[in-house]
Amino acid sequence: MDTLRPSDLAREHGLSTQAVRNYERDGFLPAAARTPSGYRVYTELHAAALRAFLALIPAYGHAEAGRIMKALNAGDQESALALIDRGHLRLVRDRETLDAVRGAIGHLTAEPAPARFHGPPLTVGELARRLDVTAATLRNWEHAGILTPEREPVTGYRLFRDEDVRDAELAHLLRRGDYPLERIAVVVGQVRTAGGTEELALALEGWGERLTERGLAMLDAAAQLSRYLQLAQ
Repeated sequence: MDTLRPSDLAREHGLSTQAVRNYERDGFLPAAARTPSGYRVYTELHAAALRAFLALIPAYGHAEAGRIMKALNAGDQESALALIDRGHLRLVRDRETLDAVRGAIGHLTAEPAPARFHGPPLTVGELARRLDVTAATLRNWEHAGILTPEREPVTGYRLFRDEDVRDAELAHLLRRGDYPLERIAVVVGQVRTAGGTEELALALEGWGERLTERGLAMLDAAAQLSRYLQLAQ
């Protein structure tokens, strides 16, 4: 393979050469060979790895992109694919939640929206595992007025019923969009009651666009990853 300098990789993406070195140091790129004088020697394999890493960021987030590349560069394809699968599952669940809330908007002025989730009440731990958040996060949401679980009369344990799970899914969706807790409480309250829907509709429209962007980013990331893995063989 032809050799490349750090500046060659950096220039393609408008990065600094130090950023490229940092990505290698952190395991996002495979280790580079060194010249006798200690200079790094990159190849098209490193260029493909950098393209893949940068494509993964808008699709899965910076932290998850780093985990995926570190797993691949360590030869652990199974873990990398599991991380990718988890990202796709999260996108599917976000779309399902979005569709459910959109469907509920038309019922808000007439009656409470029907619950999408059906099943026995969940404990705080079970709901936390479902959303992949901590129990402390759910308690914070409750403190902010986003969640209003019932309490088991004898033990006092929180019980999250169908409507509570729906509210938690919506809160999770909006939280990943950097909405503050106060605003999420208002939006979730609009779903829970027959209040105004303008803010809710705007929030859902924006999130629909972001989910589409994330799905397209996943396609691009898959193409870049495929190219990188072919070169790495």
